[in-house]
Amino acid sequence: MSTNERHVPVMLRRCLDLLAPALDGPGAVVVDCTLGLGGHSEAMLAAFPGLRLIGLDRDPEALRLAGERLAPFGDRVTLAHAVYDELPEVLDRLGTPRVQGVLFDLGVSSLQLDEAERGFAYARDAPLDMRMDQTKGVGAAEVLNTYPPGELVRVLRAYGEEKQAKRIVEAIVREREKEPFTTSARLVELIRDALPQAAKRTGGNPAKRTFQALRIEVNGELAVLERALPAAVAALAVGGRIAVLSYHSLEDRLVKRVLAAGAANTAPPGLPVVPERYQPRLRLLTRGAELPTEEEVAENRRAAPARLRGAERIREEP
Repeated sequence: MSTNERHVPVMLRRCLDLLAPALDGPGAVVVDCTLGLGGHSEAMLAAFPGLRLIGLDRDPEALRLAGERLAPFGDRVTLAHAVYDELPEVLDRLGTPRVQGVLFDLGVSSLQLDEAERGFAYARDAPLDMRMDQTKGVGAAEVLNTYPPGELVRVLRAYGEEKQAKRIVEAIVREREKEPFTTSARLVELIRDALPQAAKRTGGNPAKRTFQALRIEVNGELAVLERALPAAVAALAVGGRIAVLSYHSLEDRLVKRVLAAGAANTAPPGLPVVPERYQPRLRLLTRGAELPTEEEVAENRRAAPARLRGAERIREEP
């Protein structure tokens, strides 16, 4: 299967519409902070012939495949093996202090979901890895086998919003004493057996929340995003735009908070005239979080949980 066939970019048309006013000018630079298989990047480069793109990804295999896909655009493309909170260092290295556009497409890429051996998909048996960058860090099996019970409960509750975290962790601890966890099928079966019937009747696969929690823990996703979003806003030139696609409530709440803070008036109450330094730095481009259309979800089921928010830089930092 070709890269194009493997990856259907989520809310592509709407992302392009949000970013277009910033990307259409001469010398515009956009950063795709989550390059993946390059679908959004390819569309931006094709739509704006003068655009230069900087693509970041922590997954070396994604960089390789995206590089092949974007090769026709030649020196308009610069790719970097980096996590998106390393954006300031990447821009500094490239001598590009300000950019006109930033795109985040958070969550797991099609590449990672589709390759069973990566261990992201609970529907297939695979090694419990879940590292987006397999060249470093600890995998999900090590988290399951070595974390103290209290820490595992915290991970499942905080990152998976799993109400049955204590029950699941008790079962994990009993089983890992018999034999360490190595594959996803055993974990999925354990979760099914541990949950009460009522908890298994709603919300899809009962392992979904636990797998999400392990993935976020293994990759430090929320901590990385918390650092990356303010850095991305700071990198935008005046008139520059940011678009962020998130796929669960934890990500979306973080995005909402950062963009809303940038769009807020920070003046002390009661001032008759608001000085420049207290004026909002951002203008929100979406009313709340925008959702994919029913047609898109019918064509691409992975778009279903997507939430899109955007903002425009209207003022420099004070």
